[in-house]
Amino acid sequence: MTLKIFVMSNIKEVIPEQEKGAKTDVQHAVEKGNEHEASDFFKLVKGRLQDVNNWHSFAGPLSARFSLIDANGKEVSRPAAKGDYFRISIPAPGPAAGDGFDWVRIEAIEDQGASAEHDEAFGMTVRPAQDPSNSDKSVAHFFKDTATSSFIVKRKGRKVSAEVQGRNEVPNTNADAIKDKARNALVGLGAMAGFSNPQWKALVKGLLES
Repeated sequence: MTLKIFVMSNIKEVIPEQEKGAKTDVQHAVEKGNEHEASDFFKLVKGRLQDVNNWHSFAGPLSARFSLIDANGKEVSRPAAKGDYFRISIPAPGPAAGDGFDWVRIEAIEDQGASAEHDEAFGMTVRPAQDPSNSDKSVAHFFKDTATSSFIVKRKGRKVSAEVQGRNEVPNTNADAIKDKARNALVGLGAMAGFSNPQWKALVKGLLES
């Protein structure tokens, strides 16, 4: 995997290089009255981002539902950690490989709280994965496992922002089941065409304005 490092002041964000397929860039920001207030708010938003089980409460009732699952396939109620999975229920039929759900795994977390006098950042990157509790080890997601999604919250001075950056988004037509191939092609192409953007726009706005 090729990585590209973006540097903003003293904040480093490691996001995969865009090489093929579609990409997603969604961002929302608010500005606070002073840096102390912004720093406190950043910490609140960071906690919301790690609270994956409640993302739908920030994004709204029409959004996908996310559940945080540990490496043993058990649902957990705690901040997200590297190696955890997201079990995702989208408003469309799910893949048989994931028992009706799409799955991603957290492959990286970067926490740069107070990394510079005026900057803070936290982010996690996920990649399509198999259902950890299913004997079927094929990727259970409408995108291939070349795709990634990075969820980031940042503070620069009085400005606090949240963003979702997707890279290398290609439909997963390598699925074993014929039904999954067709489903992934349909849902994946829709996501590449921008149909997933309202979900991410609702999430980043909800994290900052709820």
